Parts: sequence; structure tokens; C-alpha cells
Amino acid sequence: MNASTSSPSSLSPRTLWSKLGPGVLWAGTAVGVSHLVQSTRAGAGYGLGLLWVVVLANLLKYPAFEAGPRFTSATGRDLAWAYARQGRWALGTFGLMTLLTMAIVEAAIVMVTAGMASVLITDAPGVVGWSAILLAVTVVLLLVGRLAVLDRVMRTMMIILSVTTVASVAMVLPGLLGKGISLAPVLPTAAGDVAFIVAFAGWMPAPFDTSVWQSLWAKAEGPADARTARFDFHVAYLGTVVLALCFVTLGAAVLFGAVDEMPGSSVAFAGLLVDTYGSVLGPWARPVILVAAFATMLSTTFSVADGYPRALAATFRHWRGAPEEAGEPVRVGGVLVLAAVSLALIAGARSSFTALVDFATTVSFVLAPVLAVMNYRAVMSDDMPAHARPTGWFRGAHLTGIVILSLFSLGYVAWKWGV
Repeated sequence: MNASTSSPSSLSPRTLWSKLGPGVLWAGTAVGVSHLVQSTRAGAGYGLGLLWVVVLANLLKYPAFEAGPRFTSATGRDLAWAYARQGRWALGTFGLMTLLTMAIVEAAIVMVTAGMASVLITDAPGVVGWSAILLAVTVVLLLVGRLAVLDRVMRTMMIILSVTTVASVAMVLPGLLGKGISLAPVLPTAAGDVAFIVAFAGWMPAPFDTSVWQSLWAKAEGPADARTARFDFHVAYLGTVVLALCFVTLGAAVLFGAVDEMPGSSVAFAGLLVDTYGSVLGPWARPVILVAAFATMLSTTFSVADGYPRALAATFRHWRGAPEEAGEPVRVGGVLVLAAVSLALIAGARSSFTALVDFATTVSFVLAPVLAVMNYRAVMSDDMPAHARPTGWFRGAHLTGIVILSLFSLGYVAWKWGV
């Protein structure tokens, strides 16, 4: 029975594992700052009161993320091509959003990774020194190893982090209710609450840019049939939701009421995160978690450094109507420029990494409806076979998500700037 006719549930674990591809890369990208940093901060500051943000954000964004594997498996094309088909305004908007956010996002991620490296190995190089080392390694691996290296690293690290995280939550659950932490939703009552919730939701589970990256990775690996693509995506998406809930729970169980303010330095935050696991699982877990967390953030650094330049290359090709190979110089140049600009940003913001994270995630929150609309237009276009287009309740869910995300985005802009 071939891949196109086999049900995923009827396949062996080894075969199922082999079918996980672009979804694993996407999940590794998502499980980074939004989970290790923002979800832990949510639990530490609000207990379990922001679990509703995790659930709501993932539900509202699900259809727009699902558009990536749906479109590529049905057409063999990437979402950037779909944007070009909608008009230069759509492709240009995506390209401009990529240019405006790519260095900020990469800098925020590398700062967290550098903090992990400082705790794991030595803090001698400092955050800027470690960032330079990590970016240099990333550039070399991307230009030499490309997608195959990224895929192998991501699979291993996601398993380690997932197992240790779920085990930690299982151990803290019995004592969690004894702390008097309520499941009642916490609603924002102050400016600081609104700002954090917006930043938290912005990258939950990931920025919408990554839906384009997933389609580009799928195209690079060779588009899978619709059933395999859906299986790959759903495993990845559900996994990121579960891990986000786990990190909020861990932050609530170990840090809620125990810290007055989360550290503003990436090194201090890395130490606090690792100590959180160590206090739950025991001293033996500290080095294991530190290695897993560092490797996860390094994988995220790697995938983001690949995703943005790959998206720029696709934008350039589709704008010019150029062949596939014409985008390679743009991709290579994008990798190099992204590393340089990110390092410059880190050097200027090394003592306030949480502020950089909040800025990047807030930008993603505000711009999310734009890409959600473009993704919806892609899967509803004439380029999609009729049988592959969303119908019924799923189409309604996609439109509902767009409306609610737009209202949230416009409401935040009006509140923030007094429009």
C-alpha cells in the first residue's frame, strides 16, 4: 500500500516517524521563545490564568497555519507563489513584513540561545560573544549542510525536550492545586497586563510567517500527498499546543509567587528556567534540561535563519518571475546579512532581552490578520483543486479566526496609540 492510500493510523511507528518532515521543522521553530520564554513567564506571573490565551490563540490561528500544507500538497507550489498570484501588493506586503521583522526575531531568539550557552558552558564570551559564535556556526551549517542537517537536529531535540517537559508537568501536578492556584481566566486590568497578553499571543504558537516557511520546506523536500501532509502538520501543531500548556503549568507550579519579576537578562532567565526543572525533577535533571533547552533554541535559531532568507528568495523569484535557481544568491546573501544585522541588534539590547522579545511578538500580533487573509485567499483560489478547498465549518472557522484576530489587532492599536 503506497503513501497516498495508506491511513497514517495503519502505519508502523517507524513509517510514521519517517513521514514527519516540514511539520517537525515548523514545530521546532515554534517551540522556542514562545514556549520556553513567554509561556514560562505567563505561568510565573499569572499562574494558570492565561491558559485561555494558549487555547484561544491556537484555535484562532489553526486554519491559517493549516493553509500551508493544504496549499502545497494540493498544488506543489509554495504560499509565496500564491501571494504573487493575488497581486504584487500581496507579495510585496509579505516581503516588506519579512524585511522589517526578520532581524528583530532572529536577535531575540539568538539572545535566549546565548543565555543558555552561557549557563551550559561558560559566560566568559558574554551574550554578544556567544551570539557571534552561534550565528557563525549557524551560517556555516546553513550554507554547507542545508535542510538535511536542520531536519536531523530538530527531530532529536524535540523528542528530548518533549519527554522531559511532560515528565516535569506530571510530577508537579499533584501539588499544584495545593498552592491554591486557580484555573479561572485572568483578564487584563492594567496596561502591563494588556501588553504582556498581546506579546504572549503574538507568537502563540508561532508567527504566521512560518506558514510560508513550512510550505517552502515542503516544496524543497518534495510535496507530500494531502493525507501525509495533514498528518505531519497535525502532529506538529498538537505537539506545540501541549508543550505550551506544559510550560505555563511549570511556570505556575514552580515560579508563581516565588519571583517578583522575571529576569531582564537572557543569562539570568536561562538559569532560572533550568533551575525550574531541577527543583521539580532533582539535580540530575538540570544538565539534561539545559542541554535540551539549549539544543532546542539552537535549532530554532537555525530554522529561523533558514526560513527568512528562504522566504526572501521566494519573494524575489516570484516578483521577477525568475526560475528556482535565481533565488539562491538571494538566500545566501540573506543568511549573511541576517546574521550581521541580528548581531548588531543584540549588541545594542543585550541587557533587555525581554523587551526585545515583547517587541517582536507584539509586531507579529498586530500583523497576523494580514497574513491570515492572504492564506485564506490562497486556499480558496482557482489554483486550488475544488476538492482541496476548505468547505463548511472549516471555512467558517477560518473566516471567524480572521475576524477575531482583526478585531484584537485593531483594538490593541487603538488602545496603544489612542486612535
